[in-house]
Amino acid sequence: MSTNPTEPSSAQACVIGVDFGTLSGRAVVVRVSDGKELGSAVLDYPHAVMDAVLAATGEKLPPEWALQVPSDYVDVLRHAVPEAMRSAGIDPADVIGIGTDFTACTMIPTTADGTPLNELPGLETRPHAYVKLWKHHAAQGQADRINQTAAERSESWLPRYGGLISSEWEFAKGLQLLEEDPELYALMDHWVEAADWIIWQLTGKYTRNACTAGYKGILQDGEYPSRDFLASLNPDFAGFAEEKVAHTIGALGSSAGTLSAGAAEWTGLPAGIAVAVGNVDAHVAAPAAKATEPGQMVAIMGTSTCHVMNSGVLAEVPGMCGVVDGGIVDGLYGYEAGQSGVGDIFAWFVENQVPQTDKDAAVAAGISVHQYLTEQAQDQPVGGHGLVALDWHSGNRSVLVDHQLSGLVVGLTLSTKAHEVYRALLEATAFGTRKIVETFNASGVPVTEFVAVGGLLKNRFLMQTYCDVLRMPISTTGSEQGPALGSAIHAAVAAGAYPGVRTAGEAMGSLNRAAYTPDPGRADAYDRLYAEYETLHDYFGRGENQVMRRLKEIRRAAYSKATVNA
Repeated sequence: MSTNPTEPSSAQACVIGVDFGTLSGRAVVVRVSDGKELGSAVLDYPHAVMDAVLAATGEKLPPEWALQVPSDYVDVLRHAVPEAMRSAGIDPADVIGIGTDFTACTMIPTTADGTPLNELPGLETRPHAYVKLWKHHAAQGQADRINQTAAERSESWLPRYGGLISSEWEFAKGLQLLEEDPELYALMDHWVEAADWIIWQLTGKYTRNACTAGYKGILQDGEYPSRDFLASLNPDFAGFAEEKVAHTIGALGSSAGTLSAGAAEWTGLPAGIAVAVGNVDAHVAAPAAKATEPGQMVAIMGTSTCHVMNSGVLAEVPGMCGVVDGGIVDGLYGYEAGQSGVGDIFAWFVENQVPQTDKDAAVAAGISVHQYLTEQAQDQPVGGHGLVALDWHSGNRSVLVDHQLSGLVVGLTLSTKAHEVYRALLEATAFGTRKIVETFNASGVPVTEFVAVGGLLKNRFLMQTYCDVLRMPISTTGSEQGPALGSAIHAAVAAGAYPGVRTAGEAMGSLNRAAYTPDPGRADAYDRLYAEYETLHDYFGRGENQVMRRLKEIRRAAYSKATVNA
C-alpha cells in the first residue's frame, strides 16, 4: 500500500466490485483491510433479456435466442456504482481500485474502437448485432459440427473440454453469426466477451482476460484452434481466431489499466485508480469464499449454477466446461462445470405453472410464492410426491453438454399438487449437481469440500436437500454478494494492496464451514430417487431415444414455416 499522505491509509482504503448478472448489475463497496462490505446498490437492466422479441422492432426471435443491450451494462456503472458509494458513506478518494465480473460466455460484436454493432445507424434492427447472452443456445447446430469435426481430426484441445464444447461459447456463437448474417460478420472487427468489453469502457483499452479466453475461447497452451480446423467448418471462418478473437491476454488479478476520465465521470470515482482485468462471476467467487485450495468445489447458485474447483493435477473430466492452467488462481489447474438452469427453472414454474389459489395464499401469508411452495413441500417425506424430474429446461451444460435436451417430470397424477412438482424440480437440480461431483471424483479430481455461494442460499430447505443428496457437508460463504466481493478482492490485488488473489481472499473473504450436514435417513431415501434420475438421465441424454432433440427440431421448423408464411 502506498504511504503517500494524499492517498488513503490502509485502514480506510476501499475497492469497488461490480457483478454483472443475467438480469441486473450489482455494485458493492468493500474495505480492503478486512473485506467488510460497506454499501451496495443494484440496477435492473432496462432491456432485461430479449428472448421473445427484439426490443427495437418488436420482431419475434426464433427459439433458443437470448440477447441483451450493451448500453444496459454502462447504465450499471452510471447508477449502481454512485448509489453504492452513497450508501457506504465514504469519500470517493478512499477508493483505490475497481473490479468486475460477468456472466459467460456473453458475446458482443464490435467495431475496432469497441462500438457495439447494434449502436451503428441502421443495424439496430439486426438481431445478430446485439449481445448474445450466455444462455443463447441457438448455436447448438454449430457446436455439434465443431465437436464432430474436432473428434474426427483428434484435435488436441478437445480433451481439455471434456470431449465437447458448448453452444454457449465463443466459437459456436461466432460461427452462427457468420452463417446467418455474413454481412454483419464482415463488419465486426472484434468478437468481445462482455467481461472484457466493460473493462474497455472503464479504461479505454481492450484487454482479453485469461479466464474466458481459456474456458470459453478454446485458448490452450497459448494457441487457439488452427486456421485449417476453422476452415474445415466454413472456409470464411478460417481467420476467426486471429482476426476476430485473439488479443492481448491479461492475467487474473492484474491491472488492465486505470480508470479513464470519462468512466470517472460516470461512476463518481477518482480517475487513475486501478481497474482489474475482467473475470467471470463464478471464478471470482472462489477467493471470496476462501475456497481456492485443491478439492474445494464452489457452486455459484443463481439463475444457473457454475461449479469451479482448483486441482494440482491435469485430468480429463467428461463433460466439464474446461480446465485451464491458472484459470482461477495462479499455480493450480482451474476446472469448471455447470448447470444451465437452476433458479431459472424455479422461476419458470412459479410464473407459469402455479395456480392462483397458491399465489393468493402466499400474498395472504406475506411471503413469496417460492417460500410458500417450499413451506408446503418441506415436511413431506422424501419420495412422498412420487415424482422425479430432469433439470434440463435450459439444456444440459454438464456432463452431457447438449442444449437440445429439455425438461421432464415423471410420476404426475391427478392428485399431484404444485408444491410437489416444485420440490421435484428443486431435487432435480441437486441430482444434476451430484452427477457432476461423481464425474469429477471418478476422473481423478476428487471433490473434498462443497462450497455454496449465491442468491439461492436463502432457501435453507434447498440447501439441506443438496446436502442430503450429495451425502457431504455444505459450506457457505459469509457474504450474500459472493461474485461482487470476489471482484473487489481482484481489484485490491490489481491496486497493489495484496501480492496475490489467494492472499487477498484469505484476508477479505469469508467461509462458514459445514453449515449444513447430511441426514443419513434422508440421504438413503434420496439415493433411491437419484437412481431413477440416473436412469432417465442416460435414457434421454445418452441413449438412442432422441425424442427431446426431435421435438426441438419440430419446434424450429414450425417457427421457420410461420416466418415464411408471414
